Formats: sequence, structure tokens, C-alpha cells
Amino acid sequence: MLPIEARIDRAQRLLRMLEQEAPLLALRVSELTPERQQSAKSYVAHLTEQARIELESLIEQGSWFDPNDPTPQPAD
Repeated sequence: MLPIEARIDRAQRLLRMLEQEAPLLALRVSELTPERQQSAKSYVAHLTEQARIELESLIEQGSWFDPNDPTPQPAD
């Protein structure tokens, strides 16, 4: 399993990517029928919301983590 910091970083990158690509999504789906456009946009909105929830959860889990803790950690 990845360390909590790596999981937080991945979730942040995913969320940033989804938010930055939103304008391009409209362009990509512009040739689809209105129903399919709405479906694609709805899916991305749901995925973005799930990424936010996951990020908040990971940050909450990591808040108790002290990187200066001298307790030995298992090797990779």
C-alpha cells in the first residue's frame, strides 16, 4: 500500500486534472446528442465529487500522521 502522502498527492492531481479539463470536455462532447452530452458531463461531475470526498478523507486520515515520528516503519 502507498504511503498516505502519496495517496493524497495522487488524489490532488486527479482532482486538478478533472477541474482543468472541464472546458475541454464541453468541446469533446459537443458533437454528441444532448442526452449523451449530459450523461458525460454528469459522469465527470460525479467522478470529481468522489475525488473530492476521497481527498478529504485522506487528508483527515493523514492529519494524525506525524512525519517526524521516530517509530520504525515496515520496509517496502
